[in-house]
Amino acid sequence: MKIALINGSPKVKTSASAFLLTSLKGILPDDAEFNEFKFNTAKVNGSDLEKIADADVLIFAFPLYVDAIPSHLLNCLYQMETYFRTIEVTGIRVFALVNCGFYEGHQGSIALEIMKNWCSKAKMEWGQGIGIGGGGMLASFEGNLKGQGPIKNLWDALNRVAVNVSDHHEEDDIYTVPNFPRAMYALGGNMGWRRQIKENGLKQKDLYKNK
Repeated sequence: MKIALINGSPKVKTSASAFLLTSLKGILPDDAEFNEFKFNTAKVNGSDLEKIADADVLIFAFPLYVDAIPSHLLNCLYQMETYFRTIEVTGIRVFALVNCGFYEGHQGSIALEIMKNWCSKAKMEWGQGIGIGGGGMLASFEGNLKGQGPIKNLWDALNRVAVNVSDHHEEDDIYTVPNFPRAMYALGGNMGWRRQIKENGLKQKDLYKNK
């Protein structure tokens, strides 16, 4: 089985999307052939399109931007759609992992619907999506996903996707939340904002200044 792992984060270095793909790759079949792609600009080069079209499975990971897909990734999808339809590719199954800064993973439902519509237009087959809440904390785990603690729900969802990738099977989308109270997540987020304010030589009251 040939699997294309497509990171749709605009970040050049550490990202939640990279963490998700690395974690999922670790539980996919050992005999799978992986190709990894970084889509952090609005253009896909021709050689990458050829490799992606040769895959059996595409797995996208990307952050939620304004309840939808990042604009640069959307442009990449348009290019892929045109190329796939031109060469009449069929039978590729698509999975998507969308993470958001919200606590509730269901905030990613619209982005997953966009991916499903893209699959239909590009003549792909939908597999499954995960809407992942608490995305802002994922990069800090640095690939150490053990299935316990604050991301147990995510670990269970990734294992379910891994089974469906292996079986080339479609299943309902999954939406996850962190394994700790929403209030704690909000508190951690606010602490992060205050730290960034200080690092940039500002004070908390500067957030409320008029433009």
